[in-house]
Amino acid sequence: MLKGILLVFFGACSFGILSTFVKLAYHDGYTLGDVTGAQAFFGAVILWVLFFFQTKTSVYKSREVKIKTPWWKMILAGTCTGMVSIFYYQCVKLVPNSVAIILLMQFIWMSILMEYVIFKKKPTVIQLLSILLVLGGTVLASGMIETSIESLNLTGIGFGLLAAIAYAGFLMLSGKIGNEYPPLQKSALMITGACILIFIIFPPAFLFNGALNGSLLKWGLIISVFGTVIPPLFYAEGVPRIGTALSSILSAAELPVAVMMAGFVLQEQVSFLRWVGVCVILSAMVLPNLKYLKQKRI
Repeated sequence: MLKGILLVFFGACSFGILSTFVKLAYHDGYTLGDVTGAQAFFGAVILWVLFFFQTKTSVYKSREVKIKTPWWKMILAGTCTGMVSIFYYQCVKLVPNSVAIILLMQFIWMSILMEYVIFKKKPTVIQLLSILLVLGGTVLASGMIETSIESLNLTGIGFGLLAAIAYAGFLMLSGKIGNEYPPLQKSALMITGACILIFIIFPPAFLFNGALNGSLLKWGLIISVFGTVIPPLFYAEGVPRIGTALSSILSAAELPVAVMMAGFVLQEQVSFLRWVGVCVILSAMVLPNLKYLKQKRI
């Protein structure tokens, strides 16, 4: 249980780090297609290299695993990851970052709702309370109160909500299908699906037009590690251990990390009210785990 909690938590933190580097890549003049394409391509390459290296070890060879889920279903499920990148990065272009992160964070209640509608799994009272705290903390931590309503873009809001739906779908699928696969293979298959989807929508011109001779290679590798290697790998191992509901709450760690990165790396002004929101979100993540932590102490 504790291992699953830590894996999902650090996977979410990785997503939080990601947004800072995406902004830096955009600052260098790269497009949505360049950033998402490089992220998925390098992520898939890294994961497959790691998986094939793993197959050469005695640890992997000693495992006898019966694969029940067809590989093509894993690739199809991986398109959710590609859609998250496309929708969210487009949202960031159209609305203020504070609004974009709020829209993405709606995956928390969406994932709980999906699990209830599809699998008839009712959330606990503690989980519902945590969700309310996360949503309230999100409003404070994102700075939405300090954002002008006139700056909102309906198209951007639509992309943000689509990103949240795709993220909720990714969490649900990551915990429900393909759990018999080794985590590396499962993650590699899913990111391959994301890469295929992105390349269909945005043909990979960056591979041939010399963009990789510039800073895109650097940003592509960094973004792929924090966006398509660490999170799917950690989620593939962690979500099945703790379930979708708790995973969705722990995934809220993305926002506090994004706020801290904005303040320390991008030198953005982070008000006291936003830090209060960060503390509220952190408390919401601890709340569902109090019972487990007490059992550990005993």
